[in-house]
Amino acid sequence: MKPFLYQAQSPRVVFGAGSIQHLEREIDHLGARRALVLSTPQQAEAAQAVADRLGSRAAGLYAQAVMHVPIETARAARAEAARLQADCAIALGGGSTIGLGKAIALESGLPILAIPTTYAGSEMTPIYGITEGGLKKTGRDPRVLPRTVIYDPELSSTLPVALSATSGVNAMAHAVEGLYASDSNPILDLMAEEGLRALATALPRIRLQPEAAEARAQALYGAWLCGSVLGQVSMALHHKLCHTLGGTFNLPHAETHTVVLPHALAFNLPQVPWAAQRIARALGLPHAGQAATGLYDLARSLGTPLSLRELGLQERDLDRVCELALTQQYPNPRPLEQHALRELLQRAFEGIRPVAPD
Repeated sequence: MKPFLYQAQSPRVVFGAGSIQHLEREIDHLGARRALVLSTPQQAEAAQAVADRLGSRAAGLYAQAVMHVPIETARAARAEAARLQADCAIALGGGSTIGLGKAIALESGLPILAIPTTYAGSEMTPIYGITEGGLKKTGRDPRVLPRTVIYDPELSSTLPVALSATSGVNAMAHAVEGLYASDSNPILDLMAEEGLRALATALPRIRLQPEAAEARAQALYGAWLCGSVLGQVSMALHHKLCHTLGGTFNLPHAETHTVVLPHALAFNLPQVPWAAQRIARALGLPHAGQAATGLYDLARSLGTPLSLRELGLQERDLDRVCELALTQQYPNPRPLEQHALRELLQRAFEGIRPVAPD
């Protein structure tokens, strides 16, 4: 067994159907008195219900979260939190809302209580991302890790099937790259494989029965594990490509991860047989070599987009994506060569079955 370093970084987790009933108790646990409730415009009604529930303990509602956290939105939210004298933020929603909470916490240190309604996993990480000038910049800071996470499967029961599928595959991407991360360890490997297994089992059931309570709970459990892996390892090619596609070309976050993941794994597959074995096992496949195609087939069975073309990327942009992906070196199992990377992007653009590039 290789030497490794492991230091747990995890919020307090409250998990179970109906867990939202513990919200006031968890605010007390933070020592907070004035909570700013955050959401996207689409979830403003649900966020307002949380604010109404809190009554005088709600400092206000800021329902302006958007994908990729533009710097302008982050600045406006920070100013609003300061104006209202909020002493904590309640982020209700997915990665966009939790990302906005992190942008506030990054400068103010305001504690975040996250209530995820998707499977993004951002709530389990000290990773933040802010888009400025068409470039998405990410970083790690312990101040942005939510202090408490309330996982209530009932809150995800109305998440549309299409978004459930892409959000779930997005979560799986965290575990996939965690398995071959340069700073992985055996504990996180166990979490990654279990998270993949839980999501690979739950997502097809959700497609057939969107309100199936046990499947929703299992998906949220899988997202928790996959997010925990993401929070404790460095990410590689897949996440770097998706940050470029999202921050520079404004492609939708979860859908982009869903399209790129099988191709990024195929690119690295020959160098990471141990990871491929765990991924294949989690997907119920007999051979490690089926790991990338297994993820592609899962996405296809869930009815998700399979190509970057479907998401609005123009073919003329592929060279620019490749160029940006090569500008910063980062740990990846396979060296980043322009020809092979460009081939990966072409296959992802067209949505054809993944293969390892030459």
